[in-house]
Amino acid sequence: MSKFFSAKYKNLTPYVPGEQPKEREYVKLNTNESPYPPSKKAVRLAEEEARKLLLYPDPDQKVLTSAVAESLGVKANQVIMTNGSDEVLNFAFMAYCDHTHPAVFADITYGFYKVFAEVNNLPYKIIPLNRDFTLSVDDYIKEEGTVFIANPNAPTGIPLPLSEIERLLVSNPERIVVIDEAYVDFGGDSAVKLVDKYQNLLVTQTFSKSRSMAGARLGMGIANEKIISDLNTLKYSLNPYNVNRMTSGAGLGAILDKEYFENNCKEIIATRENTANALKKLGFWMTESKANFLFIKHDKIGGQELYLKLKEKGVLVRHFDSERIKEFNRVTVGSPDQMRTFIKRIEEILEDNQ
Repeated sequence: MSKFFSAKYKNLTPYVPGEQPKEREYVKLNTNESPYPPSKKAVRLAEEEARKLLLYPDPDQKVLTSAVAESLGVKANQVIMTNGSDEVLNFAFMAYCDHTHPAVFADITYGFYKVFAEVNNLPYKIIPLNRDFTLSVDDYIKEEGTVFIANPNAPTGIPLPLSEIERLLVSNPERIVVIDEAYVDFGGDSAVKLVDKYQNLLVTQTFSKSRSMAGARLGMGIANEKIISDLNTLKYSLNPYNVNRMTSGAGLGAILDKEYFENNCKEIIATRENTANALKKLGFWMTESKANFLFIKHDKIGGQELYLKLKEKGVLVRHFDSERIKEFNRVTVGSPDQMRTFIKRIEEILEDNQ
């Protein structure tokens, strides 16, 4: 870093995105992108908006916000559209965490939570998951800070029942609970239905996974109108034009093409289950994922070794160095053809490893 970089960031460890290599073509199963292209309606509306790029986008995103609200069964003033769900998560850290309200999250979860806390100079508390990687709400009930829970969790894919989320919400109505639902469309149960019931709930979602728009950067927050007003105060203080025209158009098209969205989710779920069954037959252990990825390990080969051998064979998966999960790899669910190639390469590696 340069000599000009502020000392307040000297110990900051940035988030490490999944590899995006360009040196060769891979079967890319490392960043939880959809294997399917965006909806044709999304592409068409994005193209229409591209012709208007000389003009700023609507800072209120009224058309898109109304469409999203209708699709979720909430009011428009209960939704904020953001530049990916990472932006609304960062707003939540800024709005609801301080030196009397630390951020509270799991040890094995979305890696950006720790970064958001540190970049905003906020205190935080990390609570270990259970040995089986499940999250115990009892560990959070007595905590005074703002709770962040990815549901289903990443990288484990394990969901938390809504009844447990409600128990957490009820336990302290004076504390905000943020439920990060990046993967909810692949078998989880959304907490959006609870936002009218609980004033201390904020739900975040993304278009990156189930709506095939990782490259567009579009997310949203759903909560009661007062929380959304808080978040808009930050948005209009930082970047009022946070969602560009083409992304907004693509998002609207994706929301309107409900059938395409639902069919893709069904395909990914079916492929996930088929791949899980094939891996179990090969001796793999895995969590019961309700996301668009699998979290796997094998007793006969280490996590890093498997990751490297797959990469040599043209298949990218995600490996983590954390001590508790270093023997695991997270595998995005790709197309059926991609997953057949993945299984074939796994079989080759296991055979060579005997």
